[in-house]
Amino acid sequence: MHPRLFLATAAALALGACADIVSSAEVAPSHAHTGGIAAARSQSVLAPFDIVHAKISTDGNVAVFHMAVSGRAGETTPTPAGQFAGSEVFSYVWPTTIDPYEAGFERGAGILALAVTSHPDFDDTPLFDETRDGDRANDGGLWHMHWVVLGPDPACGEGALKVIDIPEGQRPRLPATWPGAPILLDSPGWQPLLDRDTVEVRVPFANIALVEQAGFDGVTAGLRVNASAHAPLLCVANVFDVASGDLSLPGRTNQ
Repeated sequence: MHPRLFLATAAALALGACADIVSSAEVAPSHAHTGGIAAARSQSVLAPFDIVHAKISTDGNVAVFHMAVSGRAGETTPTPAGQFAGSEVFSYVWPTTIDPYEAGFERGAGILALAVTSHPDFDDTPLFDETRDGDRANDGGLWHMHWVVLGPDPACGEGALKVIDIPEGQRPRLPATWPGAPILLDSPGWQPLLDRDTVEVRVPFANIALVEQAGFDGVTAGLRVNASAHAPLLCVANVFDVASGDLSLPGRTNQ
């Protein structure tokens, strides 16, 4: 299924948080919501996750992923659970139409998304010591960037998405900076900048045309870690806000 159609279908089933108006220049909710459930859900969105707009632009060979929210970006992080299973991940996400192959995964593996995440109960950037305290395994609570590949799984809920699992005993094509988790996730170390009401990540590309031709959307969400690595491991459990309202990836780079 085409990425846009797939995401729109998933959104209609489980992620339809709001019906927003999208401009041609950026993915920007108008908050003109329709329907009682949608309206109630939008009103409960915490300001740090209430999307004002999401953009992708280019600066030479660098893609700039940008999101503005109505509160202070990154101010709210998950409450530590004290264990890996059952813990939460909060995220700012840009789903794209870029093929996962371009980030080091198999072709057509799912929906490639850039995610800025915080999860205090575990660390998934083993190559980097973000706190510079000599321990590379205690930095998960700091906001950091990943590439993730998303796909559907009924175990996460009807129409809901997960970070795609790697089946036991298989070793698909993976990026050199894959952190060893049994899911399609990469930790390349490009650090996000959270400043007042914005989240921004600058990511270099060998072929920037891939980004210039891409469609995208903006999402804020909470994910849940399951007890089993293949239960699945990481489900999108709560969508806070969707810039387009339907995950149709209407955004266009540099517009």
